[in-house]
Formats: sequence, C-alpha cells, structure tokens
Amino acid sequence: MDVTATEIEGLLIVRLKAHRDHRGFFMETWRAEWEKKLKSARTFVQDNLSRSEDRGVLRGLHFQRPPTAQAKLVWVGRGAVYDTAVDLRLGSPTYGQWHGLVLSEENMLRFYIPEGFAHGYMTLEAGTEFYYKVSDYYSPEHEGGIRFDDPALGIPWPKITPIIAERDKNFPLISTFISPFQYGNSAPEQIRRRGGRKSP
Repeated sequence: MDVTATEIEGLLIVRLKAHRDHRGFFMETWRAEWEKKLKSARTFVQDNLSRSEDRGVLRGLHFQRPPTAQAKLVWVGRGAVYDTAVDLRLGSPTYGQWHGLVLSEENMLRFYIPEGFAHGYMTLEAGTEFYYKVSDYYSPEHEGGIRFDDPALGIPWPKITPIIAERDKNFPLISTFISPFQYGNSAPEQIRRRGGRKSP
C-alpha cells in the first residue's frame, strides 16, 4: 500500500497494488497493519456499501458528531465518483478547505478521511458501487452535514443535475455551522477559510 498526503493534514490518498494477468487481477483490499500507515487512532469496525443506479447521484456532505465520529476509508468497486472532504476541525489552519478527486474502478484509488471532516460524492456513472470502512458504528442521532453547494466552499461538482435527498438540500451553510470537532489541542475558535483545492 502506498500512501500520499494531500495539502490538508490527515487526508490521504491510498494506492493498492493489483497483480494483473490475462485473466484479470488480484489484490489485497485490506490488512490490519495498514491502519498504522494511515495514522489512524481507531480501528475500523464497520464496512458499508452504497449503490447508485443513476449518474449524478449526490450524497453529502455528511459526518457523525462525537462521541461516534467516524474516520473513513472510501473507494469505488464499480463505476466512478467525484469525491470530496471538507475540513471542519475548529482551530485547523485549513478549516473550511476541501480536497476533491475522482475515485473509480479503473484508478482503484482510495481516500482516507479522518474524524472532523464532512464527506460527499457525486456519481459519474450509472450503477456505481461505493465502499466505506468506518471507525465507529452508524448512529442516526449523531449524523449531520453541511450544504454541498455552499458558495463559501466553492466545490466544483461535475456539471450534472444532482439527484439528492431532501435532507441533504437542507443542511446548514458553513457560515452558520457550529462545529463539534476540534483540531489537536487548539483553542475552540472557529476559523473560516474560503475555497479549496483538488487533485490535478
């Protein structure tokens, strides 16, 4: 497993090795020792699979509040998505910034998202299957989110009419959002920085 850091501390791009021949390929999809490479403080306890039948399905931007906050390792088994994570850690020098990239069955990339980030994606192909490993169990009373189309974030979603749940349309803007997440040992001061960056 090869791990590449992004410009936002904690967000990591993961590449796994596929052994290919005329029949197809074989790859190890997970080993417990890889948690150390991800610098994860917690063990993954649950695996999730989401299938989207249409192109343009948008899910996000989601998170779980403490004490059931989740770190995630996400990837695509079939199809492709534009995936993004937004830093919501109070006191972080990159609060409000995001990192986006394409995850697909072809590039086989994985995206590690620690606690303290909102996460979302839009499908680029019909029949996309999206996988998650998460570090805490799903807890509906702790789930939340921020608006995917918040102009203060400026995430350049693909130019596809989004298919999105009503709940996701009504999440707060980051300007009115009170974050439950903390960056390191910094003071509980909300730092807002407009804009973000994406993978080339």
